[in-house]
Amino acid sequence: MRLVIWIATTIFVVDQVLKYWVVHVLQLDRLREIDVLPPWLNLRMAWNQGVNFGLMASDTDVMRWVLIAVALAIVVWVWIWIWRADAGKLARIAAGLLIGGALGNVIDRLLYGAVADFLNMSLPGWQNPYSFNVADIAIFAGAIGLVLVPQKKDPVAPARKPRTKASDNPRDGTGKSG
Repeated sequence: MRLVIWIATTIFVVDQVLKYWVVHVLQLDRLREIDVLPPWLNLRMAWNQGVNFGLMASDTDVMRWVLIAVALAIVVWVWIWIWRADAGKLARIAAGLLIGGALGNVIDRLLYGAVADFLNMSLPGWQNPYSFNVADIAIFAGAIGLVLVPQKKDPVAPARKPRTKASDNPRDGTGKSG
C-alpha cells in the first residue's frame, strides 16, 4: 500500500502546486488565457463546478458538497478494494493515480468552490473548448488502469510437497507395506 500512498501523494502535490502557480502566480483567473505552444498547448482558465466537461455543473452549494462526498466515497472505496484485493503493482499505481487526482479536485472544491482547470490542447484549425488539469489526467489514467489491468498479484509458484519420511514409504526397503 506504500506505492499507492506514494503515487497518490505525488499526484496530489504536483496538481496543487501547479494550480497554485497558475491561479496565484500567473493570475490566470484574471488573464483568462496564456498561449504556451499554440495551438498544441495553452493555458485557458476554467472553473469547473461539475465533473468532466462540466457535467452535473450547478451554481448551488449543495451540488458542490455532493460532488465532494462522491469523490471522497470513491477514494475510500478504491482504497479498500485495492487493499483487500492484494492487488498487483500496476493496479496499485492506477489506484494511486485515481486517489491523488480525486483528492486534488476535492481540495479545489473546498478552497475555490470549483475545480481549477487550466490546460488546453488543440490542433491547427481546431480549438478545443475544454480545459483540464493534472488531477483530471490522473483520474482518467487511474480509472482506465483499474478497468484494464489485472487486479491480482502474479500467482506464486505452488509450494513443493513435503518429502515423506522413509518410514512412511512402503518401498523403504523394509518390506512392510503398512
